[in-house]
Amino acid sequence: MKKITIAIDGFSSCGKSTMAKDLARKIGYIYIDSGAMYRAVTLYCIQNNLFKGDDLDLVKLEEAIRNIKIYFRLNETTSLPEVYLNDINVEKEIRTMEVASKVSLVSAVGFVRKEMVHLQQQMGAEKGIVMDGRDIGTVVFRNAELKIFVTADPQIRAQRRLDELRSKNDFDTTFEEVLENIKQRDYIDQNRDESPLRQAEDALVLDNSQLTKEQQMQWLLDKFNYLTSQ
Repeated sequence: MKKITIAIDGFSSCGKSTMAKDLARKIGYIYIDSGAMYRAVTLYCIQNNLFKGDDLDLVKLEEAIRNIKIYFRLNETTSLPEVYLNDINVEKEIRTMEVASKVSLVSAVGFVRKEMVHLQQQMGAEKGIVMDGRDIGTVVFRNAELKIFVTADPQIRAQRRLDELRSKNDFDTTFEEVLENIKQRDYIDQNRDESPLRQAEDALVLDNSQLTKEQQMQWLLDKFNYLTSQ
């Protein structure tokens, strides 16, 4: 069976990462969470005081970007890849609301995107990967054999994100805060100058607002099996 590249793009909190992880595990592919890479850069900026409110010190970030080491390592217990920033596991730290509230500002920076895209293309050079993000099918892998654009109702996305935070013992963040964060990220992602979020012309749209995980997985497997059997 031939190996292909699967590019999954879409709005925040649509469950893209979980979907992509599960699909990669099912079909024996490597999973790469491109959003986690931008979150890691954002965490670096927070840790190194590059933010003054919503203003980012672009001069210092540009000086540092090539020396920010980001890679994935498989957790042997969960069999899932985890993010390392300068050789430190930051999988938990990058999932906080503090990082979520600033990641769209960092990912809108041209030289940051250029560096991350270069890393992502290196990771996916051999095919047999599932990668999710905002510009995977439109910029990173324009020739991906299977492109999927995921969407869902903002209210449903907010509830999913809140449930995730609660599962990680965050009982302070409110639904309203999460919903506002999602709306802000949607706007920034769609309106940034550098690689704005958009549906690739040859992408298949998946609205998972009312789908169970099982229904969603079957939809994905049907598309994958059709393409790889040709």
